[in-house]
Amino acid sequence: MRNRSGWWVIVVIMFLFDFYVFQVIKSLASGISERARISIYIAYWTISLLAIAFMLVMPYINFEAWPKNVRTYLFATIIGLFFAKLIAVVFFLLDDIRRITMWIMGKVFPAFGPKFIDDEGSLIGRSAFLSWMGIGIGTTLFGTLLYGFSNKYNYTVKRVRLKYPNLPAAFKGFKIVHISDIHSGSFDNKKAVQKGVDTILKQKPDVILFTGDLVNDRATEMEDYMDVFSELKAPLGVYSTLGNHDYGDYVAWESPAAKVVNLQNLMKVHARLGWRLLMNEHVALEKNGSQIGLMGIENWSAKGRFPKHGRMDKAYRGADQFPFKILMSHDPSHWDAQVRPEYADIDLTLSGHTHGMQFGLETPFLKWSPVQWMYKQWAGLYEEGKQKLYINRGFGFIGYPGRVGILPEITVIELDT
Repeated sequence: MRNRSGWWVIVVIMFLFDFYVFQVIKSLASGISERARISIYIAYWTISLLAIAFMLVMPYINFEAWPKNVRTYLFATIIGLFFAKLIAVVFFLLDDIRRITMWIMGKVFPAFGPKFIDDEGSLIGRSAFLSWMGIGIGTTLFGTLLYGFSNKYNYTVKRVRLKYPNLPAAFKGFKIVHISDIHSGSFDNKKAVQKGVDTILKQKPDVILFTGDLVNDRATEMEDYMDVFSELKAPLGVYSTLGNHDYGDYVAWESPAAKVVNLQNLMKVHARLGWRLLMNEHVALEKNGSQIGLMGIENWSAKGRFPKHGRMDKAYRGADQFPFKILMSHDPSHWDAQVRPEYADIDLTLSGHTHGMQFGLETPFLKWSPVQWMYKQWAGLYEEGKQKLYINRGFGFIGYPGRVGILPEITVIELDT
């Protein structure tokens, strides 16, 4: 861990949060028996100090050498605790702002003092409502994140029928399975992944399209899953593109050459799987004598922290001959930034990348995820004029080893005239 000073800042923030939350817990527990209070205090500080202790030693131990499951779930649990307390602190701060405001009002307008201060002239007590609201919502969030661990292989098939007047008649009923963001380095249950692949094959697609992030960082992450994903077959083939994680940008490589070799090895993985990796190029998909164009580009993002390797000019060159065009582009920000303004005849763009943040809410009445604060289009179907964008919610997972509300997705797109 190179930036240890930054890590210490995180630890200090965690302790301040713990101390602040504890003040509220003390207030809420003031009316119960001493034995119960002590039990609550011990339980709270045991959990909190263990989390802080782990974060303190983490920069000094070889954490990467720990078993992957232990690393993943331990770190996710600690982060879940942190965010649960962060949510609770928001409510506690609102209450403290209320208390301070009323105390100031009591000092400025002494005649109204009894309304703003207690009998001893001290700051008024905490609001039981806001305190319990903070504790309740924080606890619910943490419990929900723990529950979400069980959802990470709960593959959901999303069926979408898209109508296009310019679609060749031979492609009416053409079935595409769209998957994205496999992130094989996060998997810990091969049988569960196999069920996901079996579900894809049961859809009997004409073609399978994968829109990037096969691995988290390293090509070697696919070694244990080559036999599983090599089963993916379709009459017109399996086509793929690269995502931001596929370039190995999030690893401290021993040399620039090692990073290049990793990408080359990953490209070989696609070939060994029997997938046609489209690197800023297009191919023709043919059915009953008619053709449509399929383009695939390397990662291209309108967000500054993600790479722009994609070359639409190269991928599109010669594709104007096709009456109907599909583009595979990992990052959905590409659609508004370049595809729609410059390539108005691309009918359907397929993306992934966001995972729906693996956390959110989707009902017939509400579709929400924190990722929408970063991405205008983040999951599902979007339409502007004659052009459509579909964003797959991701087959795999990364970071948080779970899903809450936004389940792993297998998209079945059926084209119609």
